[in-house]
Amino acid sequence: MSKKQKFPYLVGSKWTAQQTTWGWRHFQVMNRKNQGQWVFAEMVAACDPTVRFWLNAQQFKDRRLWQSGWQSLQEMTEADLTEADVK
Repeated sequence: MSKKQKFPYLVGSKWTAQQTTWGWRHFQVMNRKNQGQWVFAEMVAACDPTVRFWLNAQQFKDRRLWQSGWQSLQEMTEADLTEADVK
């Protein structure tokens, strides 16, 4: 039986950084690499394909850092307000 792949749908996925990262917030995963137990994603800025960096894919699980999909600033603000109401 083969091992289950971590983050099977990583390549092509879109993400929004909660904080401006390399001058941008919207990124797409263009490549992945496995190094031992770790999975890394090559991130490319949606508006500037020259902005590229590698990120440990485990960070995508932290919603304080990344949101799946491309979120507008308004959507991010509304989500923050909703979370504050729940607390």
